[in-house]
Amino acid sequence: MRWKISAYWWCQLGGWLFYSLAMVFFAFVFEQKYTNIFYSRLAIGVFAGIFFTHLLRLLIIRFNMRPPTQKQRWFQLALLILTICVLYNMANSALVEWFKLYDPIKKISFEKRFLGNLIFDSPLIFVWTSIYFVWHYIEAGRKNEIQQVRLETLVKELELKTIKSHINPHFIFNALNSIRALVDENPDRARTAITELSNILRSSMQAEKLELAPFEKELGIVKDYLALEHIRFEDRLRIEYDIDEDTMEQPVPPMMLQTLVENAIKHGISQQKEGGVVRVISDFKDNHHELIVQNSGHLNGNLEAAADGFGINSTRNRLKLLFGGKASFDIRDTDNGMVEAVVKMPVKDMHY
Repeated sequence: MRWKISAYWWCQLGGWLFYSLAMVFFAFVFEQKYTNIFYSRLAIGVFAGIFFTHLLRLLIIRFNMRPPTQKQRWFQLALLILTICVLYNMANSALVEWFKLYDPIKKISFEKRFLGNLIFDSPLIFVWTSIYFVWHYIEAGRKNEIQQVRLETLVKELELKTIKSHINPHFIFNALNSIRALVDENPDRARTAITELSNILRSSMQAEKLELAPFEKELGIVKDYLALEHIRFEDRLRIEYDIDEDTMEQPVPPMMLQTLVENAIKHGISQQKEGGVVRVISDFKDNHHELIVQNSGHLNGNLEAAADGFGINSTRNRLKLLFGGKASFDIRDTDNGMVEAVVKMPVKDMHY
């Protein structure tokens, strides 16, 4: 608040000082005489102008007429400005008369002096009001832009938290199903699976605090997850990795890779009696970090159904929220009997 008041007074004093210098300059150009009367009347006009324009500002604030004002109040604002113009010129004329700041030989009546001032000096008040309102329109627009950015940021944060709140329950449900299948068949391996699940949950809870995490950490979660799923599928699940070591520090959305791998097992491996392979590929391509999850199988024309799935929707939404149009996601059949989900993200340098 102090800064705004200070800025206002700097503009107020600076504006009237500029007006004073302009009047002196024009008097010099048109070779008018510099007399005590000229400077005294100029000083009276400036001080009266500062007083009455400040009074106008206080009244505008008092009656809530700052822009953007309501349409029905524009008439009241115009009436207020005209009243200030009359008071300003009346005071100016009265002070000139009081201090006798005029040529006795060319003395004119108070009424004529007032009317002359009203015609020639009133534009100063209108110019001041225009500048004041333009300033507030610009400030209101700037505040609206800041508010809009804050609102968009808040919406993005809420959407990301909503997506994350769906990811963890979805993952836990599938992992517990895998463990349940082992409880009666092999209790020792079930205990091992519980330990692996504990490690995965611990990692996912840490990832929950971040919008982005190093790919190396996310790959570790996926390896634990696939190890747990391998207990369930045994020889039906084959796992392959093709990882460029230079991509390990690249930032990726937490749990995104795990969601795609989970999707590959649910819609690919588990639907085939003979099972298949899940392949995770990470590499750089065209100045992007390309992350690919492949699985045996076919979309079989069910691309629209697959696109409605939670894993694919959450991936697309998170990439859009975090990277805008700089990232992309696609899922398609390949020529070698595989389905691949391809994520492309901009290359970034980040410190964790």
